[in-house]
Amino acid sequence: MTPYVPQPLPPTNLDFARIIRKIGPANAALARYDGLLQSVINPSVMLSPLTNREAVLSSRIEGTEATVDEVLEYEAGINFGDEKALDIQEILNYRKALTSATESLADRPLTLGLICQMHAVLMDSVRGANKTPGRFRVDQNWIGPAGCTIQQATFVPPAPLQLHDHMQVWEAYLATDDFDLLVQVAIAHAQFELIHPFKDGNGRIGRLLIPLFLYQKRALASPMFYLSEYLENHRDTYYTRLHAISREGDWIGWVAFFLDAIVEQAHANTQRVRKILELYEQMKLRISQLTRSHHAIQVLDTLFDRPIFKSSDFVARSGIPRHTVLPILQKLRKAEILHSLREKRGRRSAILAFRDLLNYAEGREVL
Repeated sequence: MTPYVPQPLPPTNLDFARIIRKIGPANAALARYDGLLQSVINPSVMLSPLTNREAVLSSRIEGTEATVDEVLEYEAGINFGDEKALDIQEILNYRKALTSATESLADRPLTLGLICQMHAVLMDSVRGANKTPGRFRVDQNWIGPAGCTIQQATFVPPAPLQLHDHMQVWEAYLATDDFDLLVQVAIAHAQFELIHPFKDGNGRIGRLLIPLFLYQKRALASPMFYLSEYLENHRDTYYTRLHAISREGDWIGWVAFFLDAIVEQAHANTQRVRKILELYEQMKLRISQLTRSHHAIQVLDTLFDRPIFKSSDFVARSGIPRHTVLPILQKLRKAEILHSLREKRGRRSAILAFRDLLNYAEGREVL
């Protein structure tokens, strides 16, 4: 099988008339979701459960097996076996790459340099750490069943000698304003995945680029629009539509699939954010009444930022004096707002969980 040769961007065979009826609803759905995001006072704290969920789902597409709860338990100090710990570290790296890239976008655009930095963070000290983190590949790779030869591959990305030229064309396309922003991000994501510039981690970096691109183009007030839930639920179609571009030049089928994903995911994200905001308001009143403390909002914000935690870490992160915050946590336990995952023993801190937030974020029924 010969290496794929990417088409120029934007694709010349993209017939907008065939997808125009999908463009309006997709933009309207994203705009409604962004309006909700703009009402959130501190989205990085309030909506951190969505970021954790995205990191888990995007990594799951690539084969990791860990839940949001397990990631937070690991951060709180609960031990897991080596394989599970590696899965969790990959998820934590994904979250860190998203956070650091968001901060970088405050004073620089999405460039190849920034994307390489993201990749270095993503692959740090995990499986694939020996596959040149932060650098584009310099040899030919291919995709197919484990152990297959290049002749047996289902897809062979571009040859390495032309790789940097293809990526420069792709980078230039990011800087343009195409016919429609959502069509542009659909094209950019697909072209990145087909070029497959890294030896490993291409899928995760490509999915990270979606919210970052929309944020940079000011379509989102914060980069908290994640498609991995939809893509994970429609994984076979996701890969089929990407392969159809390389085999048949079928950009229309891919863009139509992507716009449908925007509509459905925007609706799901909107419902989830509304439930989280409702929970915040309910808990603000309840914790204030229970504690009669002027630290109630600090306590609540700290719970939302990390809903599974060591009590000792909670003291440091909340900034509330230890002698004040520990009795508050005890009151929340008695009221069953917090539940114990590990009791305090000697110098070992208790580990507590704010289950309602975890359930809301995961779409589970609140117990």
